[in-house]
Amino acid sequence: MRMLPWFIAVPALVAQAPAPLPEAPLSAAERDQAKRLLTDSRLGFLKAIAGLTPAQWTFKSAPDRWSIQECAEHIVTVEQVVQGQVIAKVLAGPREPLRRAEVKCTDAFLITALPDRSHKAQAPEMLLPKGRLATQEAVSAAFEACRKALEGELATSQIDWRTRFEPHPFFGTLDSYQWVLISAGHTARHTQQIEEVKRSPGFPVGGR
Repeated sequence: MRMLPWFIAVPALVAQAPAPLPEAPLSAAERDQAKRLLTDSRLGFLKAIAGLTPAQWTFKSAPDRWSIQECAEHIVTVEQVVQGQVIAKVLAGPREPLRRAEVKCTDAFLITALPDRSHKAQAPEMLLPKGRLATQEAVSAAFEACRKALEGELATSQIDWRTRFEPHPFFGTLDSYQWVLISAGHTARHTQQIEEVKRSPGFPVGGR
């Protein structure tokens, strides 16, 4: 059998390579689920920090416990990192469908596990509150800006969120849709912490 020269054979093989699969946008059910979780956590958080006095905003039940201001700043810091540095970066990158096997957490697990305050975790240094958002107004504005951008991306994006991945420090590899669940669940988790602060002995009484 006569063999073709390599410079003829190789282009022929390349030409026969399968075309990349088209993007698979999120389903209506996935978008609805994410929208519900984001909305519930947003409304819950904003309600929890509304109408607090300065004394209530900065009250600590113990020196090593966070105040409501610190909980709120931490929520916003995580929102900004997840929306701006994780999801935006991952969605701009290539699809990696072969990494699907790396994902060990289901959506249902993340939705249930994240708000569960019976299991405590230490936040990484970069996510600790440092007093950069000192007022309720600053917190609310920064939080709303993040959520508006994320919800807009979810509503209009036509790319495949399920084949783009980023590792999480506790849950391992997650797809970009699951990072949305992280955002909602983390906010719900620390909103519960804010309510715990309000129930602490010595929490200042009275409104504005």
